[in-house]
Amino acid sequence: MTDQTTNSTTKYRGYTLFILTGVYVFNFIDRQILVILQESIKQELDLSDTQLGLMSGFTFAIFYVSFGIPIARLADKGNRRNIIAISLTIWSAMTALSGSAQNFVQLLLARIGVGIGEAGGSPPAHSIISDLYPPKKRATALAIYSTGISIGILLGFLLGGWIDEAFGWRTAFLVVGLPGIIFALIVRFTVKEPPRGLSENGKQDADQQHSMKDVFKLLRDKKSFRYIALGAGLAAYVSYTINSWLPSFMARVHVMSISEIGTWLSLIFGIGTGLGYFMGGYLTDKLSKKDKRWYLWLPTLGLLFSIPLSLVAFFATEANTTLLAIIIPAFLNSLYLAPCIALTHGIVNVRMRALSSAILFFVLNIIGLGFGPFIGGIISDALQPTMGVDALRWALSNSVIASLLSATCFYIASKSIRKDLMV
Repeated sequence: MTDQTTNSTTKYRGYTLFILTGVYVFNFIDRQILVILQESIKQELDLSDTQLGLMSGFTFAIFYVSFGIPIARLADKGNRRNIIAISLTIWSAMTALSGSAQNFVQLLLARIGVGIGEAGGSPPAHSIISDLYPPKKRATALAIYSTGISIGILLGFLLGGWIDEAFGWRTAFLVVGLPGIIFALIVRFTVKEPPRGLSENGKQDADQQHSMKDVFKLLRDKKSFRYIALGAGLAAYVSYTINSWLPSFMARVHVMSISEIGTWLSLIFGIGTGLGYFMGGYLTDKLSKKDKRWYLWLPTLGLLFSIPLSLVAFFATEANTTLLAIIIPAFLNSLYLAPCIALTHGIVNVRMRALSSAILFFVLNIIGLGFGPFIGGIISDALQPTMGVDALRWALSNSVIASLLSATCFYIASKSIRKDLMV
């Protein structure tokens, strides 16, 4: 391969990764905007914490993961770029429409629309990235892509908090939703669909089609994947519980304004989790040169070390103590994602990658996104009559149990990962 061709390939994959990361930014702005706005929505629409958790968590997750698997199947067979562009258009439009909701049911239906649209975002993007980047650089590339989560949370919290305080929550939905439709056009007309198996010089199985049953059977038979998926789901439970209820905790317990909360949490989660997602991929790519088990050992250690400071944050009596204490857990709780996606793609064939991501995200989002905010809301409502606003301390603290269970799953998966990897 000539230097010019190599240069062209490097620029092409760099640009594609940049654009796909931008799509993921919109994904999480539109997903998380509800969290920073939920106190205002709760007051205007007279909602309970259980309803808020249902709307931001379980109902959203059910539609997100249910549509994710058939869409990923299409992505393994067809044009992934077009699927991403269409999906981005749908979820952005539904976010903008959320601002016109007049009651719980209307807002719930709009959020279901966001979930259906977002189902077509990540699995096709994961597949494209794995085609562009070889195994030794894949976790790092997926880590860069995953920083879209933290950038999206940063912008969602920051914009949502300030716009809500200045113009109201309805305007906030409109302002963050409409730009995504424009970005979808950029995706459609500037990103190219890469050849399957490009990063592996066209693997022999690049043109081989597989049934959904084949993919499910392969993943089921890999012991490491079963524990990776369960561990990722529990790690996501930790993140979604904290992200969903910490804004309300700061408002009710520490009596901070919505703009203050948006500003501080956007910095903590935007920068802290962003570094976590990136370093999780970068460090495991480096460490795994000596032992592939580091892809799972690093997330295990991160989750365990995050527990003491998380408890300090949840039971602090001062707002500043909570904000300072949660910085390091925000970083450590994010180390798991890129290694888990990279390992999942490493144990399947080229034409199975989008669907394998969708299956991983099915488990991750059912447990994490589905039950994290929902169970937190149930605990808060159940304890509120006797504990008042302090009920949210215990709603947040249930994430510590998930941290312990997740670390255990990752450690068990590490015992069989070297045998299960295909690359």
